[in-house]
Amino acid sequence: MDRFKATKRASLLGIIGNIFLLIIKFTIGIISRSQAMLADSVNSAGDILSSFMTFIGNKIAAKPSDDDHNMGHGKAEYIFSLLISVTMIVVSFKIFYNGIHSLIYKEYLEFSIWLIIVCIITILVKLFLYLYTRNLSKKINNLLLAANSMDHRNDMFVTSFTLISIIASIFGIYWLDGITGIGISIWICYTGIMIFKESYDVLMDKAISEADKKKVLAIIDKYPEIKKIQHFNSTPVGYKYQISFTIFVDGKLSTHESHEIADKLEDDIIKNIDEVYLCVIHVNPL
Repeated sequence: MDRFKATKRASLLGIIGNIFLLIIKFTIGIISRSQAMLADSVNSAGDILSSFMTFIGNKIAAKPSDDDHNMGHGKAEYIFSLLISVTMIVVSFKIFYNGIHSLIYKEYLEFSIWLIIVCIITILVKLFLYLYTRNLSKKINNLLLAANSMDHRNDMFVTSFTLISIIASIFGIYWLDGITGIGISIWICYTGIMIFKESYDVLMDKAISEADKKKVLAIIDKYPEIKKIQHFNSTPVGYKYQISFTIFVDGKLSTHESHEIADKLEDDIIKNIDEVYLCVIHVNPL
């Protein structure tokens, strides 16, 4: 599967789906004066931006390495994920304000069967987008798609709570609408912070995970010629890692023999660990 073409298709599908949801949510939210539905429509607007940023970030990340970017453009995925997270956090504050305003001034929604219909449509659309992007993100290991997948999943729960508040209004429980709007804002903010942290870690060259490091060390342990290793380092390159370390071998081995060991080890690591993009091994005599 072409990683970048698959991401492009998923982002375009997200844009189309969220534009449709934005239109119906905003229209019905204005008519019914539902703060929860309007908050949901703002969330859909943010989703459009997220899908658009996924499209642009993926396009940049797909560019091959060049003289100015020797390691390629893979970190564009994380730069745009960071932008998506900031947008989500800003939007969440606006939704929170609207929810508080609704509670203080007792702004009641006008019940309409269309509110329930829009919620059901939204849940079904988001369920499809969530399953599609989640499975795809796992197959191609893409943070942008993983972020979109979480966003679609969150939207399903958010809209479910919106549906509950709408049904509650039938029984005169109007305050639940404002509370739901506040709850939505907190959920969006939390998701934005989590995406921000993950993107920030990669952009700040966070080391490879301990689990993947143990996989590398397990492969090294299979080589009895290697007496010890030092200076294990790693740095993210797009969605993968470049690792480097020094191995110590018997000083009686020829330069050719010792480098044959290193070459074979490099091939083993790259072949067996998908997270490793490049392996650089320095050889020292013991």
